[in-house]
Amino acid sequence: MSAAVDLTSYAAIDLGASSGRVMVGRVGPGRLELTEAHRFRNRPVRTPDGLRWDVLALYAGVLDGLRAAGPVASVGVDSWAVDHGLLDADGALLGNPVHYRDARTEGVPEKVWATLPAGELYAATGLQYAPFNTLYQLVAARGTAQFAAARRLLLIPDLLTYWLTGEQGTELTNASTTQLIDPRTRDWSRQVADRLGIDLGLFAPLRRPGDPAGLLRPEVLEETGLSGPVPVTAVGSHDTASAVAAVPAADERFAYICTGTWSLAGLELTAPVLSEESRAANFTNELGLDGTVRYLRNIMGLWLLQECLREWGDPGLGGLLTEAARVPGLRS
Repeated sequence: MSAAVDLTSYAAIDLGASSGRVMVGRVGPGRLELTEAHRFRNRPVRTPDGLRWDVLALYAGVLDGLRAAGPVASVGVDSWAVDHGLLDADGALLGNPVHYRDARTEGVPEKVWATLPAGELYAATGLQYAPFNTLYQLVAARGTAQFAAARRLLLIPDLLTYWLTGEQGTELTNASTTQLIDPRTRDWSRQVADRLGIDLGLFAPLRRPGDPAGLLRPEVLEETGLSGPVPVTAVGSHDTASAVAAVPAADERFAYICTGTWSLAGLELTAPVLSEESRAANFTNELGLDGTVRYLRNIMGLWLLQECLREWGDPGLGGLLTEAARVPGLRS
């Protein structure tokens, strides 16, 4: 009879554009077991002020998931990129975060390029053109009362981590999607920030994956039934960074396709590609774990399917896929 293997449990809070989940990973020598403790919907809300994330519902789902997960040795949080919450001087959230598909950035990239041409911006940050990049969102927010009151900006996984621990930080892999990080130095691009008048003091200090991010607050322990202390650890908080880190590659030369609301196809490199040819092809350089660069392109993912399900009143994916399988392919 083989001896029992001691496994240590960890909770992974994984927030996607259409749903969130809390996974429990049980890890031991040569062994990994994954179970889903809780899954919950992520339903954006269209308000008179625009399209917003219901981040309070997400946080409630996180707490429910931690309660269902049971005792864990540590907690990590990842989510989609670019979006953020603004905090006032007391650390309170200033309204629900704006959704990256909101129309507020229409025409903003062209205004930015008038000050900092697109080629120079790419050479400094290596980030693909996307109208919803955090940089353009910040420029679009200028002049609003909410932005004027902001004293801190936290990207979505950092916001959830802050609510769980009371500690503020900006995790590096996700920060690299803001278009304000220099992928060569793996630090803020003061050149870009200064040219565009962006106050980097809004951002909390950078964290690297693996850095401690605090302990679950006593109130969180009480609500979830967990016994403290429970540390929270910074992970690759851009969900793609964590996904690429998990690719079971046998050597350094591998490609990946990461599929969710978006699909991302790319390579893992040791240095960014900042050439004009790369910019013209709209490849992006996002930072990964252990000093790597995720060189990739965004392509259409499952968003159209997700939107169809939403419009059709969420009939359930299983039956829909069964019916689709009966239909001859390549017909519209």
